Amino acid sequence: MSRHSSVLKAPRREAQRLTPHPGEPSHGPLTAEELQLAVRNHSMPLEALRNDITPAGLHYLLNHFDIPFIDADHWHLRIGGAVQRAVELSIRALRRAPSITLPVTLECAGNGRSLLTPRPLSQPWVLEAVGTAEWTGVPLAYLLTQAGVDDDAVEVVFTGADSGIQGGVSQQFARSLPIAEALRPDVVLAYRMNGTALPPQHGYPLRLVVPGWYGMASVKWLTSIKVVTRPFDGFQQQVAYRYQQDADDAGSPVTWIKVRSLMVPPGVPDFFTRRRILPAGPVMLTGRAWSGQGAVQRVEVGIDGKWAPAQLERPAAPFAWCAWSMPWVADAGEHELSCRATDASGATQPLEQVWNYQGMGNNAVQRILVSVE
Repeated sequence: MSRHSSVLKAPRREAQRLTPHPGEPSHGPLTAEELQLAVRNHSMPLEALRNDITPAGLHYLLNHFDIPFIDADHWHLRIGGAVQRAVELSIRALRRAPSITLPVTLECAGNGRSLLTPRPLSQPWVLEAVGTAEWTGVPLAYLLTQAGVDDDAVEVVFTGADSGIQGGVSQQFARSLPIAEALRPDVVLAYRMNGTALPPQHGYPLRLVVPGWYGMASVKWLTSIKVVTRPFDGFQQQVAYRYQQDADDAGSPVTWIKVRSLMVPPGVPDFFTRRRILPAGPVMLTGRAWSGQGAVQRVEVGIDGKWAPAQLERPAAPFAWCAWSMPWVADAGEHELSCRATDASGATQPLEQVWNYQGMGNNAVQRILVSVE
């Protein structure tokens, strides 16, 4: 088994093999293992795009291992490593520290994975692994400044309480940030989500939130923060969350969220196929757009392949999604609706997705089939 593969590895079965051979992407239907992941995790219903702030129960959720049980009364956060003063803080002490509240759009790096052919074996996201919440907590830079970061520090490692085995490696979930990213004023150690205590599944009692980065960077159930003088080589950093062409490719790290837009599907759905049905006449098409690589500058809506500009609203914060809208007069028949965004870096969503081994960073345009009656 290649050490560079972070996709789900299934055992060989004598009677019937439900998954491809380990290391092979799947050309077939969803496997039993993928369905298990889909049950444990969940996406945001697209109709929730109407909300500026996603309710906690609708916000997308991806947890690699079990949700740990943590007694906040006996929990402490340890800050150490290449610092002048090691620090240990209770949740009460953190709540007394200076705090900020900011809306942040988080998206899973594997969003859209199930639409790839062949399909990388892991959490089988379609399009909805996203959400925008208001996070309240202590700026990470404040605590690092209090501890006194050494001059030779290069990264900060964040370790959660969740543990398990992935790729044959026993581990606690841990990720790092470059020191310059960790010292950004908007990176927050959050203890509240949408004005209430973090739900257990979202990292209670404390999690990291890194605006602009894919969700894997926002480590949950934090137990320790360690400043280090050499790059962190843990599994979730050096093996998982890489842009790879194949299992033997060392690849490049997944970091900033790519530009993306999504549309609220108009009309009503067919229960099983989710195909949309709506009456002829005027309809307002709406949705959200976001990017970690620069403010969204433009959203275009496609009606049967013909593109027209949408009206953009200002986002609530630099790394929160912005609303867009465009009126459409729907005439009877079958139609394909789509949307694509362009950000300040000049990046535009592709019409077709470029494949990669782990199924990361997908941002191809959404397509919605509608029947107008």
